[in-house]
Amino acid sequence: MAGHVPMTYGETSVSRKTVKGGSPLIKWAAISAALGFLLLFLVLPLMAIFVQAFEKGLAAYAAAVSDKDALSAIKLTLIVAAISVPLNAFFGIAAAWAITKFHFRGKNLLMTIIDLPFAVSPVIAGLIFVLMFSSHGLFGDFLFRHDLKIIFALPGIVLATIFVTLPFTARELIPLMQSQGSAEEEASMTLGAGGFQTFWRITLPNIKWGLLYGIILCNARAIGEFGAVSVVSGHIRGMTNTMPLHIEILYNEYQFSAAFAVASLMSLLAIATLVIKSLLERAGKEQAGIKELKE
Repeated sequence: MAGHVPMTYGETSVSRKTVKGGSPLIKWAAISAALGFLLLFLVLPLMAIFVQAFEKGLAAYAAAVSDKDALSAIKLTLIVAAISVPLNAFFGIAAAWAITKFHFRGKNLLMTIIDLPFAVSPVIAGLIFVLMFSSHGLFGDFLFRHDLKIIFALPGIVLATIFVTLPFTARELIPLMQSQGSAEEEASMTLGAGGFQTFWRITLPNIKWGLLYGIILCNARAIGEFGAVSVVSGHIRGMTNTMPLHIEILYNEYQFSAAFAVASLMSLLAIATLVIKSLLERAGKEQAGIKELKE
């Protein structure tokens, strides 16, 4: 054929190399750069936390994490997470269901509001609740008359944590439910199933891995939240200090070993979160593969 230049064997092999990711030199340079970056900015600081935590020995470490103020901070952190995470999971499911399954005015506004905590500084979020619920705030007189305390108490910490962690579950579920469409739900409703039955038997099994993934991210953020909680807590030792606030106080008091000991507990929680997240991702991929084979 006129004008046709046959491809040589060398050109074919180069083409295949390009498709597979380029030359070995570039591949290993990219891998080395990524691993070096992770080692320098993630692994080494994490190791330093544990080294500092055990610097004065196991007895000092045990004393730091079993101190009554440390135990109070750990307990409060877990209570706040236990309240805020389920509430945000419920909101995330409801918001994702509304946005992906129904057409209504204000849908774009709702999606914008869900993303608002990503744009607003946590410190500003805390100040918002102070302006609303403090003794001189918008609802201050009402709260005083009914002997209700929001700021510098558990409710204020929970509200601040809910605000900061609000988008995580919803933002995991919305794209997942959009990609799945609503054909299965419509078929279920056509066959006579009710709304709750359709959700329980069709929607929830389809979104369970994304829901669990969102809950894990939300929980990790709730445990580690500092800015908003710092503003609304009052830093009352043994009462309103969560783990991050307790670590800050210990560090400011030059109790470095104790601060790093409590920090190591938070690091272990973060590592456990990553492990669970990886296991869920793998389980989700395996389930998706089995479903594709069945289809």
